[in-house]
Amino acid sequence: MKLSTQMVVVLTSVGLLSGSFLATVGHLTKERIALNKQRETEKAIIQVVPGIVSSQKLYEERDLSVYGGKDAEGNIVGFAIQASGIGFQDKITLMLGTNTSLKKINRLAILDQKETPGLGAKIANSEFFLLYWENRDSSGTITLHKPAVSSPEELLPTEVNTITGATISSEAVLNIVNTSLEQVRKIIKEGKLTGEAQDVN
Repeated sequence: MKLSTQMVVVLTSVGLLSGSFLATVGHLTKERIALNKQRETEKAIIQVVPGIVSSQKLYEERDLSVYGGKDAEGNIVGFAIQASGIGFQDKITLMLGTNTSLKKINRLAILDQKETPGLGAKIANSEFFLLYWENRDSSGTITLHKPAVSSPEELLPTEVNTITGATISSEAVLNIVNTSLEQVRKIIKEGKLTGEAQDVN
C-alpha cells in the first residue's frame, strides 16, 4: 500500500473515531444539560415571583416563554416571563416577574449574557442594576434614568437605573422587557394563555 493511501486511511479512521466519540459524548450530556437548564429556569421563576410554590408553562414561542407562578392553593399569583433579545455583544436572556395584571414588576433576573466584563456585564449584578428593577410600575412604558442614580428612591416608579459606561446594555435589557410585556399583553388579549399548561416544578 502506498504511503499516501496509508495516510488517507489513517486520517479517515481517526476522523471517524473522533466523530463517533464526540457524538457519543454529546448524546450522553444532552439530557444533563437540559436538566440543568430546567433547574436554572425553576430557580429564576421562584426568584422573580416571590411566595410561589410551583409554576406552569402557559405559553412558548421563539425567544419568549410565559410561566404562571402558583401559591400553595394552586392559584396563579404572578407571571414569570422569559425573554431574549440582542445586547451590545450578543443575545441577552432574562426572567421578569410580574403580578397577574402585568402592572407591577416584582424582580428581574439575567439568565444569560455575554456583555463586556466590568461594564455591560453589570446587568447581572444586583447592586449595580437588578436592585433598581424591583417593584417597578409597568402599567405603561418603562424608561431608563440617565445619568445613573445611587439609590432606587431617586427613581420615578416607571424608571429604572442605567449603568454608567454601559448605556447600550442597559437599554437592551429595557427594550427586551418593554417588548416582552407588550407581547404578553397581546397574548392574553387574544386568549392564548388558555392552552394546556405544562408543570415546571
